[in-house]
Amino acid sequence: MLLRTYRNPPAGLLQQMRGATIPTATSQMAKATSAALVITPPDIRTIQFKIQGSAPLVINRFSAKARDAMIATQEAGSQAKIKKAREPKDFESLYNGACHISDEGWDGVHAAAFRNACISACKAAGFVMTKAKLCIFIEPDGFDADDLTPLVRIYGEPKNVVSPCRNASGVIDLRPRPTYFPWTAVLRVKFDAGIMSETDVANLLARAGMQVGIGEGRPDSKMSNGIGNGLFDLV
Repeated sequence: MLLRTYRNPPAGLLQQMRGATIPTATSQMAKATSAALVITPPDIRTIQFKIQGSAPLVINRFSAKARDAMIATQEAGSQAKIKKAREPKDFESLYNGACHISDEGWDGVHAAAFRNACISACKAAGFVMTKAKLCIFIEPDGFDADDLTPLVRIYGEPKNVVSPCRNASGVIDLRPRPTYFPWTAVLRVKFDAGIMSETDVANLLARAGMQVGIGEGRPDSKMSNGIGNGLFDLV
């Protein structure tokens, strides 16, 4: 728009200019934004899946004994650096400490393990992981009797399997771990239907079971390439 410059503008023009409101770019953008912004309510739904393990499930709970030992060391401060006699390893106690037992007495696995597996499977499915974090959740069947960890119930009998592993120092050690095979579970998955469909959830969970896995030695382990543990199928 071209503006004319007046040395002595007419009186009528002065009155028009004084009473006029000049629109700014900021006010126009604010009106456009307020008109276009629409936030839809969440459409949260729940779908149930039965899964069956296609590989052994190995659980490694952070035991209460290890937690208490860390608390004692930190409370001791500099006194903790004093060398103490090495206690004999109690394999049975380590095995029991690695189990997730609910307050109702059944065996379980951390519910977040399945959610994390689904989020990680987004890398293979081409789905945005940050969206998956906000729209898929696993409802727990109960809680750990010791630390209230949300659990999914495992249907299967555990075995005390002692396996070699490498410590952070590189030294080979032996660790007892509760191992389930065969095993099954029932998952109740909550999801935002405005972002994912039921088919999307089923396909993502199937990828999590076949490509990611849960527990120790899973293919998608952050510490190694895994040994094929923790895989499962939808049934």
